[in-house]
Parts: sequence; structure tokens; C-alpha cells
Amino acid sequence: MKQFSERTAVITGAASGIGLELARRAANEGMQLVLADIEFERLQTAAATLELPAERVLLQKTDVSREDEIAALADAAFAHFGAVHLLCNNAGVGLTRVTWEHSTADWQWVLGVNLWSVIHGIQHFLPRMLEQGDEGHIVNTSSVAGLLSTPGMAAYNVSKHGVVTLSETLYGELLAAKAKVGVSVLCPAWVPTAIHQSARNRQERFGVNAPVAGLSASYEERMAQAVNAGRLTAADMASEVFDAVGNGRFYVIPHRKINNAIQLRTDDILNLRNPTPLA
Repeated sequence: MKQFSERTAVITGAASGIGLELARRAANEGMQLVLADIEFERLQTAAATLELPAERVLLQKTDVSREDEIAALADAAFAHFGAVHLLCNNAGVGLTRVTWEHSTADWQWVLGVNLWSVIHGIQHFLPRMLEQGDEGHIVNTSSVAGLLSTPGMAAYNVSKHGVVTLSETLYGELLAAKAKVGVSVLCPAWVPTAIHQSARNRQERFGVNAPVAGLSASYEERMAQAVNAGRLTAADMASEVFDAVGNGRFYVIPHRKINNAIQLRTDDILNLRNPTPLA
């Protein structure tokens, strides 16, 4: 996708972090924006910082774990701007604890936000994007957790692996269809955002995060420290995404130092070795 100006971008999880920086970059590229988040007041505050005319921005409170709200977002975007050219399935939550302490509700929450939202985003946006007959692009936010298997993050890892394989599958299908719509998958490592505080937005139907102790507490503390210590910023992620979209590049892995760990996992698989523990 070469042209951004006067095109329309839809971004979920746009109230903060990577989503907000994607919105900022899209605005700077001259795009019209449809911004969605479950934290609507925070979304309104964030959108005001973009300093765009009201007619160029549509804000929608969206619980991305619900298919009907993703469908409503798509309907609103196409009704308001007539077309969608860039879809960023970006909303995500994090949860840290050992696998056997994940509750069913934990799994439902994390998979609902991180994976099912991407599935439903593709279902409700892509057919209409293809019908436009114009160039377009989908960016699915995964994580290096979709390429590796870090202990203490089972639900998160599963959700992000799902996003990677879904995106890879879609890439091959769009190529076979000779579609004008492309796809990329964003796999960042630690970025100083508020993902380690995701419980603040945990929907009531999923209950509350259970207290952690022992090994789970240790993993939770390490995650918070890693997030806060991230050297690449959310703005760096947005820059990498727009470079990838403009150049038709599928894999977006901004933290290149992670390549060694990815290679080690690949070698473990090819050589039938037991998984090498991640530090």
C-alpha cells in the first residue's frame, strides 16, 4: 500500500500505547481515522492530542472481545467514510502466571481480546475491503510471544501464536487471490506501555484477576520490569509498521536482537531437541 493520504485507517486499542502512536502516524500521513477502544474517555482525550478536524475522526467505544461490537465498528467506519484502507487489529491485554493457575475466565478474556478480535476484524472488514477494488492493508498486532514461548504467559503466548499463524495463512490466501489488500504481522518485544496493567480493563463477565503468589508473582514482577525497561517506544513501533505497509513487508519485528532466540527455537525444533529455556 503506497498511498496513505486521504485514505481511511481503523485502529483498535487506540487510546494508548502502540495504538495511539499508530493513530498519530496515520494522522501525520494525512489519513482519516476510525479509532476504537474500550476506555472511551481516555480515547477522547488521546484523540484530542491529534488536533484533527472533527470530520476526519470517528471515535467508537468498542469491546473487541465481542463480535457484535467489531461488526458495529466496521459498519460505522464504512458508513462514515465510505471505505477502509488500513485496518490495525491492535487491541491486546496481558496476563502473567503459571499455566496451571490460569482460570477458564483468564483464557476466555485473553483469547477474546488478543485473538478473537483479530479473527472478527478480518471477518467483518476484509470482504468489504476486497470489494472496494482498491489497495489496502491489514496489520495484526502479535508479539515476539507469538514466535517464542516465554514461561509464565501461557494464555498470552497462545493468543499471539494464533495471531501469527492466522496472519501467515491470510498472507498466502491473499497472494493466491491476487488481491490488492496485503497483510503484515507486528511482533514487538518489550515496549513501555501499560499492557502489564491490563486488568484495569478486564470486563465484568470475565471476573477479576486472582491474586498471585510464589512463582506466578515472580513472573508478574519480571514482566512489569521488562515492560518498563523497554528501549524501543510505541512511536518506534508505529514507524516500523508504516514502513512495512509501504513496502509490502509481512513480518514486522522491530526488536532485532530477538532474532537469536527465534533462531534457537527453530534449531530446537529442527534438531528434535527439548526446548531451550528462555532467560
